[in-house]
Amino acid sequence: MGAESRQVWIMGAFGFLSGLPLSLTAFTLQLWFTTFGLSVHAIGMTAWLGLPYTLKFLWSGLFDRAPPGRLRALGRRRGWLLIVQPLLALAATCLALSRPGSSPALTAAAGLALAFFSASQDILIDAWRIESFPERLQGTALAAYVWGYRGAMITSTSGVLWLAGLLGWRAALLAMAGLLAAGLAVTLAAAASREAAPADRVRSWRAGVEAAFLAPLRDFLGRPGAGAVLAFVILFRVGGVLADGVAAPFYRYGVGFTQHAIADANFYGWAGTLAGAGAGAWLVLRLGAVPALLLTGLMRAGSLGLYLMLLAAGPHEGALTAKIVCENFAGSCADMAFLSYISSLCSAAYTATQYALLSALAALAFHTLGGLSGVAAEALGYRMFFAATILASLPALALLQAGYIKRPAAA
Repeated sequence: MGAESRQVWIMGAFGFLSGLPLSLTAFTLQLWFTTFGLSVHAIGMTAWLGLPYTLKFLWSGLFDRAPPGRLRALGRRRGWLLIVQPLLALAATCLALSRPGSSPALTAAAGLALAFFSASQDILIDAWRIESFPERLQGTALAAYVWGYRGAMITSTSGVLWLAGLLGWRAALLAMAGLLAAGLAVTLAAAASREAAPADRVRSWRAGVEAAFLAPLRDFLGRPGAGAVLAFVILFRVGGVLADGVAAPFYRYGVGFTQHAIADANFYGWAGTLAGAGAGAWLVLRLGAVPALLLTGLMRAGSLGLYLMLLAAGPHEGALTAKIVCENFAGSCADMAFLSYISSLCSAAYTATQYALLSALAALAFHTLGGLSGVAAEALGYRMFFAATILASLPALALLQAGYIKRPAAA
C-alpha cells in the first residue's frame, strides 16, 4: 500500500473517531432517556450538551500555537491528540457508568465533558486532514472521512441499541468508550502533517488573544463576500438539525417504533451513507463546490419531507428503513459538498482556528435552537413542526441561488 493510500485509510479511521461521540451525546442519549420516560421537550434540551462543538473556536488557537509539551516531537496535531484522546475515552466511560434514572444531572455533566473533548479532537483531526493531503486528494480524504464518520454514527446508534438489548446500556456504552480509547493507535499510525511554523511566543495576554483569535478572524473577514459566507454557513444545516433534535422521541412516542426496529433501520442506513458520500464527492469534482452545495442542499431539504411520510405510514418498519436510507444518502451528499467548501476557505497559517470557527458556526443552530426543538414540536404538533423544518432550509439555498455565496480565496 502506497503512502498516500495509507493516509486515506487513516483519514477514514479518524472520521470514525470523530463521528462516534456525536451520537452518544445526541440521538443515542435521547433514546436512553426515553427508556426512563422523560418528556419530549426535556429530551430536546439535550442538544445543549453539544455547545462545545459550537464554541470550540475559543480554544482552537491553543492547538495552532502551543506545542504539546513532551510530545512535541510528534508534531502539534498528533501530540495534542495523544493528550486529548485518553480524556475523551475517560469521559465516555463516565457517561456509561452514570445513572440517568436517578441522577440525570450527572449523566448530562458526563455528556458535556464528552462533547468538550470530542470537539477538541475534531479541531485536531480537521487540521491534520487539511495539512496532510494535497489539493488533488482533499476530495478523496473527505470522502474517507465522511464514510468513517457516518459509519461511526451507525455504530453509536444501531450498534449501541443492539448491544443494549443483549447486555444492557452500561455495557453497550462501555464498548464505545473502548473504541474511543483505540484512537491512540490511529494517531500513532498517522504521519506527521505539513504544519505551518507556529508564530513566535507572545509576551502578554493581549498579544496572545490577538495572535490566537483576532488575527485569524481578521484574515477571514478581510476577504470579499465573507459576511455572506458566514451567514450561509450558519443557515445551511438549520432545517436538518431542528428535525434531528426530536428524531428519537418522534420515533418512539410519535410513531411507536420499538428500540429494536430503530436499531435495525439505522443499520441499513449505512448503505445510503456510503452511496451519498461517493455521490457528493463526484458532484463536487464535476460541478464545483458551490453548484454542488445548491443541488445537495435541495436534496437534504427534500429529505425532511420523509418525516411526514413516516407519520402518515405509522409504525411500518420498511417505511422507517427507507426513510433513514434516503435521508442518510441526502445528508452524506450535502456533507461532502459543505465540508469541501469550508475546507477551501482556510488559510494555511490559521488552519485549526478558521476551520474550527466555520464548523462551529455550522453547528450553531443545533446546539442553540436545537435545544428548543422539543418545545416547538409539542407546541406545533409533529406535522406542522416537520413542515417548518423544510421551510427553515430555504434561506441558505436562496443565498446560493441568488449568487451571494462565492469562494473567498484563502491565503
